[in-house]
Amino acid sequence: MKHIFNIICIVCLIANGATLAGQTEKRTVQPKIMVLPRANSYQDLANAMESNPNVRLSISLIKEAFNKRGFPTVDFMAKLKNNQGQDAMEQANQSDYKQELIESSGADIYIETETIVDRTASGNNVSVIVSAFDAGTSMSLANKSFQSPRFFTESFDKLIQTAVTENIDDFMNQIQKSFDDMVVNGRLISMSITFAEGSENNMDKEFDNYELLSDKIELWLSKNAYKSYYHVQGVTASKMMVDEIRVPLTEEDGTSFRTAKFVQSFRKYLGDLGLTTTRDLKGAQIFITIQ
Repeated sequence: MKHIFNIICIVCLIANGATLAGQTEKRTVQPKIMVLPRANSYQDLANAMESNPNVRLSISLIKEAFNKRGFPTVDFMAKLKNNQGQDAMEQANQSDYKQELIESSGADIYIETETIVDRTASGNNVSVIVSAFDAGTSMSLANKSFQSPRFFTESFDKLIQTAVTENIDDFMNQIQKSFDDMVVNGRLISMSITFAEGSENNMDKEFDNYELLSDKIELWLSKNAYKSYYHVQGVTASKMMVDEIRVPLTEEDGTSFRTAKFVQSFRKYLGDLGLTTTRDLKGAQIFITIQ
């Protein structure tokens, strides 16, 4: 009987181990979140945080909700205070500051919030509008408007709390679904490749083995796109439009993959082919001009 009992225990341990292993495999990877007010420049961000308690409360409640659900978060208010008085404030183009702040935060996703108070004869209510974006490409991932009930009250803090707590779960589910897709399939970007006016080059430029420049570019994309996934919407002698390219979510060391690195690698490849290029990045859109 003792031997039988020992065998049963071993089997149970193995089965339990398999279950735990299965649970580990199914564990959802959660993105790091930063919540900030909707604004363009440093000054706008600072004013929103310093002058509007409703904005501060909305951000605090949203961040708290993500924390309770186990999402790692970045404290935007602390980060903003740390940057006060630094060179970023003095940049001629302060709109760059917001993007630099997002990129340096380590967040995978940033959430912009806007809090609107509506006073009417039939009562007051609050709308908290939230939009989630991929920090690497600025691609929209989720959008929602949280509405509070309408009451005859000036306690807008309570209305904000009601609006957020009663609606945040669906928004978090949207974000998780979008992020899970990126973990599996990578981030989605696009690239337009054109030629400068007067350029002697075009997509029909021929290389060894009768390969055209367009063929060379597709070969590079097949090797460098995440899981070799890309889609060419159209190609002519003067332009190639790649409307879908997948890039990885993270580097091998776990840091966020930067679209700029993908562009740098592509431009180096074109340089090795003897082509000079310029580039422009706008969120998830890449514009390459061949001279």
